[in-house]
Amino acid sequence: MPFQRCISAEQSPRHRLLWQALVGLVISVLAGTTAQAACDDPPARGVIWTGCDKQGVDLRGQDLRGAVLLRTNLAGADLREARLSGADASMVNLRDARLDKARLTRTRFLRADLSNSVLTGARMDYATLDRAKLLKAQLQGAKLRNATLYQADLSAANLQEANLEAADLSQAVLSGADLRGALLNDATLQRADLEDALLEGAVLKSADLKEATLSYADLSNADLTAAILVNAVLFDTLLDGAKLDKARWVDRRRCEVDSIGACR
Repeated sequence: MPFQRCISAEQSPRHRLLWQALVGLVISVLAGTTAQAACDDPPARGVIWTGCDKQGVDLRGQDLRGAVLLRTNLAGADLREARLSGADASMVNLRDARLDKARLTRTRFLRADLSNSVLTGARMDYATLDRAKLLKAQLQGAKLRNATLYQADLSAANLQEANLEAADLSQAVLSGADLRGALLNDATLQRADLEDALLEGAVLKSADLKEATLSYADLSNADLTAAILVNAVLFDTLLDGAKLDKARWVDRRRCEVDSIGACR
């Protein structure tokens, strides 16, 4: 017995190490199984799909409110009329996805990739799209009131008739974007890149365009009443018929009432 106790005492550190290694292995296996099980969970409110591959999945009309979709691959997925309000879709891949008329109020798309996606008529009020990629995205008639799109890339995106009232587009890239007839009242576009953008008939009452680049942009018949254009770049910008009543001009002058096409 003393000899056995001696052996047990001598081997106990090894046993502990072996035991710890075994426990670690079990935990790793269980963690992997749990993660896989989560990715296999059916679509539902609050579902957790973190880092899952859902490329091309059909989620039309599904209720995914409050879901966690962090870093999930949803490229080419069909989410038409799906409900994702309050979901966290940060760093998600939604390239070429269909989100027509989807409900995305207060959804987080931080650093998400929505390039070439279709968001026609989507409801995105108060959504967070900071540093998101929306290159050539289709956003006709989308509602983005009070949304934040800080440093978002909307190059060549279609935003015709979109509602961006009070949205934050500071330092956003909108070069070549189509914003004809869009509502941008009280929107913040400080240092935004709007070169070659189409803004014909857009409404930008009280919009903040300080230091924005509007070179070669078309602002024909746009409403810039009380807009702020201090230090904005307006090289070869079309302003035919644009309403500039009480706008703060590039040189800080206050434009007179009935200023049309030029600040007077």
